[in-house]
Amino acid sequence: MENTAAQNLAIQALRKAYAAFNRNDIPGTLEALDPEIEWMEPAGFQGGGAYHGHAGVKEYLTQSREGWAEGSSDPERFLVAGEKIVVFVHARVRLKGASLWRESSVADVFTFRNGKAIHMRAFADRREALEWARGGGAG
Repeated sequence: MENTAAQNLAIQALRKAYAAFNRNDIPGTLEALDPEIEWMEPAGFQGGGAYHGHAGVKEYLTQSREGWAEGSSDPERFLVAGEKIVVFVHARVRLKGASLWRESSVADVFTFRNGKAIHMRAFADRREALEWARGGGAG
């Protein structure tokens, strides 16, 4: 991203995307994403792997929510690293048929071009996400 205005627009788009995901509005979530986005989830995450384009991301997001009775994935902090935005996320979920809540703190790293996210890579470890983003990780 070239300037603060572009960064602010990208962060605003991501805030809207997380809010849409939390209300199970998958099409709304996709609005911040380039139609050809590359989406990477760690192998250790449920449904972990690579997804391509709106169709692939829609499939992943839909399956990741289908086991939820209730919950949210809330952005806590946005950090800019060049053309990447690192989002610290706090997830709190109660699965269907369960009474206990599960919580985790993860990071998502988005690469933006022309106002849309073209790459997203999720990390279970926030420090690893920052190192990857600052080290010029692919994407």
